[in-house]
Amino acid sequence: MSLLVVGDSLAFHGPERGELATHPGLYGNVAAAALGTTLDLVARSGWTARDAWWALTKDPNVYSVLLPRAEAVLLAVGGMDYLPAVLPTYLREGIAYLRPPAVRRAARAAFLAVQPVGARLTRGHWRTLPQRFTDEYLSLCVYGVRYYHPGVPVLGILPPPHRAPLYGGVTTAHPGAVAAARAWGRRECVPMVDVSAIAARHLTDGRCNPDGMHWGWDCHAEVGRAVAAAVKAELPGRAIIEP
Repeated sequence: MSLLVVGDSLAFHGPERGELATHPGLYGNVAAAALGTTLDLVARSGWTARDAWWALTKDPNVYSVLLPRAEAVLLAVGGMDYLPAVLPTYLREGIAYLRPPAVRRAARAAFLAVQPVGARLTRGHWRTLPQRFTDEYLSLCVYGVRYYHPGVPVLGILPPPHRAPLYGGVTTAHPGAVAAARAWGRRECVPMVDVSAIAARHLTDGRCNPDGMHWGWDCHAEVGRAVAAAVKAELPGRAIIEP
């Protein structure tokens, strides 16, 4: 049995770089260790709630192997959804498919140069994924898990803040995203782990990755303990083991 986390790069990125999913400092592994279980991680950089839904429905390993053995499921997405976007997702993702390589590199460099300027000009009002779609895809994830694996607890997270130069330091949409996540959790009866408050403290103290988005090990540890406590509340018979 395991803790299944469906997340974005926060689930596997440390204070300096992306890490192996088995790194004990990552919050998912901290939570799993505290619960006396193991972690199953399904994540990729930039994933939104829509990508979480696709992962749960398009990857046979997820719905055939990982989901059936999960004791709890954490939908650790939503942090990318509210970030400012200057290009539609299909165009941004399509840069990786451009050929020849010189054209791809030029397009990526142009995007990285324009992104922070566009974020400041639009004041963050153009989200990567509109809130109504974030809510819709998260709900689909919950309905799917509850249908195919009835009884397993499903938890979510409150979108964490950022101070990323790539997004021009624009955080206009963050308060609304947190409020919307709280409301969605109440509607769907999904407990929401407050990683937003934890990450905000570590950002203020300067203890996160210099990119302004990803977390340091202390933040991962605190988030992991919060996740473990939230899972335990849904699984009363599960004891928490101090890491």
